[in-house]
Amino acid sequence: MRRFAFLTFCAFFLSTSMLAQTAAPSASQSEISQRDESATFRVNVNLVLVRVVVRDAHGDAVGNLKKEDFELFDNRKPQTITRFSVDIARGLPAPANASKTNPEDTSTPPTPLSMPDRYIAYLFDDIHLQFGDLAQVRAAADRHLAALASTDRAAIFTTSGKTMQDFTDDRVKLKSALLALRPNPIAGSGIAECPDVSYYLGDMIQNKNDPQALQAATQEALDCQFGGDQRMQLQAQALAQTAAMRAVNEGNHETQVSLQTLEGIVRRVTAMPGQRTILLVSPGFYNPDDLFREDNIMDRALHSNVVISALDARGLYTVAPGGLNIDSPVNTTNASVMGLKSQYASASASVDADVLAELASATGGSFFHNSNDFDAGFRKLAAPPEYSYLLGFSPQNLKADGSFHTLKVRLKQPQKLALQARKGYFAPKKDEQLADQAKQDIEDALFSQEELHDLPVDLHTQFFMASDTDAKVAVLCHVDVKHIRFKKLDGRNHNDLTIVSALFDRNGNYLQGSEKVIEMRLKDETLERKLGSGITLKSDFDVKPGSYLVRLVVRDGEGEISAENGAVEIP
Repeated sequence: MRRFAFLTFCAFFLSTSMLAQTAAPSASQSEISQRDESATFRVNVNLVLVRVVVRDAHGDAVGNLKKEDFELFDNRKPQTITRFSVDIARGLPAPANASKTNPEDTSTPPTPLSMPDRYIAYLFDDIHLQFGDLAQVRAAADRHLAALASTDRAAIFTTSGKTMQDFTDDRVKLKSALLALRPNPIAGSGIAECPDVSYYLGDMIQNKNDPQALQAATQEALDCQFGGDQRMQLQAQALAQTAAMRAVNEGNHETQVSLQTLEGIVRRVTAMPGQRTILLVSPGFYNPDDLFREDNIMDRALHSNVVISALDARGLYTVAPGGLNIDSPVNTTNASVMGLKSQYASASASVDADVLAELASATGGSFFHNSNDFDAGFRKLAAPPEYSYLLGFSPQNLKADGSFHTLKVRLKQPQKLALQARKGYFAPKKDEQLADQAKQDIEDALFSQEELHDLPVDLHTQFFMASDTDAKVAVLCHVDVKHIRFKKLDGRNHNDLTIVSALFDRNGNYLQGSEKVIEMRLKDETLERKLGSGITLKSDFDVKPGSYLVRLVVRDGEGEISAENGAVEIP
């Protein structure tokens, strides 16, 4: 969806003009030209950004560190940190330029719109959740959602797809979606089976050829189907193998559906303009075969800076003798069989949690487990850190081979502090795709709330009412041309600007966008005397009354980017 939204920019007409008061006397067409197609950039600077959270022994974020305190490694090679900033989490205030600017309207300005800066998708694994666990995490989630800030937007999804509430700040809608949550297993009749074979145990029997696993299931079948009559050994083994095959087929299907849904949620969250987190609430699930899809999910999340955190809904989990949990059927009193099944149940509980831990670790998220304090779990996983650091570096001699580069951040002076940061990044795939990489840079900046200031750019917004039900929003982009770096070629000052502006609704859903390329081939005289006040470009959007978020991204031909946020409230 995000990719689609970006590619459709060129389908929108951009009403852009160099205003006389800011660019007069204007330069000739040979010096400045405009076009609607995308520019081909020379990606001379591959800036990699790494957000780092540092926590003390109590789990509190630390905010007093400096650039000199950090070391950063790319594929184990030390890098020079060229960008450094400390961010303090807070609700972003509406900028001054978001106020009403219609000179003919003398009414009282509306309350400025609080800009959403955090998007949390709660994904409940209702395929694997049992009713008791779901009831507890649902109650904790309800309390957590009620405490979200005005700048937060939340969505509720389920792996079964039967409950869905898209991103909103409407607490009534979110509560209604929570109350609709129910366990929705795809497989299983709900009737105790004999023998009782789990997905993990079935995989051990059918795919791993584990004789001990087959022995445990066979003996259970003998006890519950044939009264322990050893003469029925072959029939009992056939029942065990059939049960194993059924458990594997059903388990594979449930795992595939769960991962497919998660993959779709990553795509959905990627399209939101801000800090993006997926909070997966699940008892865990076994994934022995679909590792490729799991890798793709982690890759896509890493590419899009989407954090996946996970909460183990089982809480403090213990295995009862002879079964996975206290609700599991006990089909035998054979102590040996019960001991074996307990061993496999413990192993299953461990591997079920592995997928949750792997998704969180690979995407920079956290994994909350072995605790029944779900209120604390939701707070830990969804709350932004009070302090975070943004480190940037430009890798030298980066090969455009699409390879994954591991990242490592550490402190120069070892302390009892824990660091959390992204695990790596992907290099461009081919030299001929560097232009695509530049477009990806713009797209990544557009669907973010990060404000960047590499270029001297100012954002202003205006609106006026075309009728009682129709309005027009103007997005003004002012660029201080004299403070942009130009490249001298053939006696001219060369640089290209790509200006992208986009309009989102109050919940961060993309509405409209536009893109324009300004090619500058300026003479020295024009640059020094005629463009001293810079240039201003205007984009118009037809809208209805309501609350809107504005995002402006400007990128030049040398890879420098500026990004600004704005908000407009139209009564």
